[in-house]
Amino acid sequence: MDIRLKRAYEAPAPSDGPRILVDRIWPRGVSKEDADIAHWLKGLSPSTELRKWFGHDPDKWDEFQKRYLKELKSDNAFDDIETLKSLLAERKRITLVFAAKDTKHNNAVALKTFVQEDKL
Repeated sequence: MDIRLKRAYEAPAPSDGPRILVDRIWPRGVSKEDADIAHWLKGLSPSTELRKWFGHDPDKWDEFQKRYLKELKSDNAFDDIETLKSLLAERKRITLVFAAKDTKHNNAVALKTFVQEDKL
């Protein structure tokens, strides 16, 4: 399983495989045509409350990951988790697309880690 991460503001590439947007809000200034998103799985994004609390503060990263994993294991995320698992089973590579400026501390990074560590 090859999971790549890419900002929504980076150009799509044929090597990306299916591009999956994992943010609740569409990236500002990016057209749907330019984004080339195959699936928009809003249920994989952190809640508004968690996102605002975190604010991409690296000091809150560990706690954010714990809270985010708890949200992903809730019934609210179930359908989108199943869709993600299905995509992973049928594809060699997917790309999780996110809008955050911080490329090291965001929900796509945490989601990739959870999937690779089989925590979902």
